[in-house]
Amino acid sequence: MVQKKSREEIKLMKIAGSIVAKVHSAMKEAVKPGVSTLELDKIAYEIIKENKATPTFLGYHGFPASICASVNEEVVHGIPSKDRILKEGDVISIDVGATYHGMVGDGAWTYPVGEIDPKVQKLLEYTERALFAGISKMINGNVLDDVSGAIEDVANEGKYGIVRQYGGHGVGHNMHEEPFLFNYRVGNKLKLKTGNVIAIEPMLNLGKDDVMVLDDEWTVITKDKLPSAHFEHTVMVGDVEPLILTTL
Repeated sequence: MVQKKSREEIKLMKIAGSIVAKVHSAMKEAVKPGVSTLELDKIAYEIIKENKATPTFLGYHGFPASICASVNEEVVHGIPSKDRILKEGDVISIDVGATYHGMVGDGAWTYPVGEIDPKVQKLLEYTERALFAGISKMINGNVLDDVSGAIEDVANEGKYGIVRQYGGHGVGHNMHEEPFLFNYRVGNKLKLKTGNVIAIEPMLNLGKDDVMVLDDEWTVITKDKLPSAHFEHTVMVGDVEPLILTTL
């Protein structure tokens, strides 16, 4: 069953989402050559705690950090490390969750590290476009497959691989709630209703769809080792237009 969030729950989720947005604002400034992914994690942790929230990811099924920091061919769930130093030409996907008074905000963005390959820059642009195409379908009366299809259409236009095993999800009291949102059409006719909240998160690859999990049992990489991009907002279904909750 997909939960409809109350006005009070949405109010708290907007606060949680704004904290996620504050982290991403700091990440945009902090991501540069020579910085370790562990340094980025520490910055995120401090911002979340300063805003009287809890890092949602920290300890989630044993995850050891406050952010997922996934570099280049790493798609999602990369573990921050003092030994992972960003260099010119890298891209890094940073996924952040904040829990405020029991409600979760969840958002991800992929950042260039200095100057990057134009082909990779185009991948980032298309993945961000795919996110907002999906968001545009979060209207009362649409069906879940409208969101998936909008994402798929942008991916196909750019001829990018679509990560099949991972996708968006309901969010609220827990980080992962129903429904699961595929980033391609599966024929899901679940009706979207005002007050439903979904974390929409396209993950597109410069190469093929196929991914695998590393031995750390967390980090997901592309099998062909080509770069991946990941963009995510927490979004409420609206009567006339969607409400993005992970903004300042």
